[in-house]
Amino acid sequence: MIDLLREILEINSVLVWFVYGLVFFVLGLAIALRSRGHSRLELARHLSWMAAFGFLHGLNEWGDLFIPIQATYLQAETINLLYFVQSLILAASFAVLLQFGAELLQDRWPALRLLPTLVSLGWLAWFLVSHAQLQGDMLAHRDIASVLARYLIGFPGGMLSAMGLYHQVNKQIKPLHLKRIETPFLVASFTLAGYAVTGGLIVPSANFFPANWLNNDAVVAALGINPPVIRSIIGLTLALSVIRALEIFQIEVDRMIEQMQVERELIYERDRIGRELHDGAIQTIYTAGLLVESASRKLESDSPLAQPLERAGKAINEAIADLRAFIGGLRPAEAPQSLRQALSERAADGQLASLVDIEWNIDIPEALDFQTARIPHVMGILNEALSNAIRHAGASHVRVEANRSNGKFEMVIEDNGRGFDRRTDARGFGLRNMQDRARLLDGTLHIESKPGAGTKIVLSVPWDWSRE
Repeated sequence: MIDLLREILEINSVLVWFVYGLVFFVLGLAIALRSRGHSRLELARHLSWMAAFGFLHGLNEWGDLFIPIQATYLQAETINLLYFVQSLILAASFAVLLQFGAELLQDRWPALRLLPTLVSLGWLAWFLVSHAQLQGDMLAHRDIASVLARYLIGFPGGMLSAMGLYHQVNKQIKPLHLKRIETPFLVASFTLAGYAVTGGLIVPSANFFPANWLNNDAVVAALGINPPVIRSIIGLTLALSVIRALEIFQIEVDRMIEQMQVERELIYERDRIGRELHDGAIQTIYTAGLLVESASRKLESDSPLAQPLERAGKAINEAIADLRAFIGGLRPAEAPQSLRQALSERAADGQLASLVDIEWNIDIPEALDFQTARIPHVMGILNEALSNAIRHAGASHVRVEANRSNGKFEMVIEDNGRGFDRRTDARGFGLRNMQDRARLLDGTLHIESKPGAGTKIVLSVPWDWSRE
């Protein structure tokens, strides 16, 4: 049975090497496409190392497939150069994997960050010196280079990455109580440990221990399975678990958007309460104060009602002062002083940039003649449009243009999302809120959208404006 399995794998060795390289290349591509550089998770900032490992290791394994094919067409010197480059790529893939583990564990052992550089430079120095002194077969030299790279860089890289990922799961993922995310990360951690053994300790045969005992030939003789097959299975498990775990970034995006919406609604509600208190309660109390003051003036100074009315007037004035202070507390502590400042601060928001690619074109003066009280309505329309583009439209790119032209302020928000049909898909409170804000600004809000064609929102309001 073992002989049959060995024969099948030998016949299909080309397919084995192709799948092996493809699995790790897909791992790198999935991480590169789905990871978030602006994520608040520390893990996200280091995933680029894992993506680099996937790309480089996939290229190395494809080298074992394509270089022998090229050997039938190219000169021996060119093939030796290709093997030379392949050895460097293999060591580089292990080096970035080791760096990934060191970065994940830097809060516990900061000195680990130097380990990948020191070990990689040591291996590189040996490789270049031995290559310069090489008198024999380049293919044999490549095998020795592979053995040392796996022992010195690959095995510690896999183990450190497994430990670091497990540490980050306990530190950042587990407190979120997301079992469907925690489990894939744990699977990825244990899979990395498995790869450390199969990729770092099972090496080409060499005449020193343990390579003369535990090597590719020994595994094939014992199991009938070529180590690349085992590593391919481990790589596939790693890729699937990591891809599944990367859902954490979508969950993080949803929570960030939800937080933005809550903050926006809180600001709107505070603004509404402040206006109602100012226009309703304060005016009523102020009227009552005038009545008390008028009645007090009509009384004689020695009247028994004079003193109580005086105290009532003071109490009413104190109540008005307290209400004004309360209304002031409802307003944001640091409101933008100009419309350009408000838009520039939004454009510089790294949290927003992590959600979608936004192209900003702000061409308005720094002048303060755009009333400060109108800025929250403009920003409310902008925030609602951006939120819709990210949450509902699934847009990957948004263009925001703001300019002053012909005495008007115009703002265009255009996305490449899935769009919608306004005749059959009324987006509820959000669009009504935007229309209401536009009317409060004495302006117009025009919305263009078609299914599959994105959405374009155009706000146009008078620059100089006062309400009678």
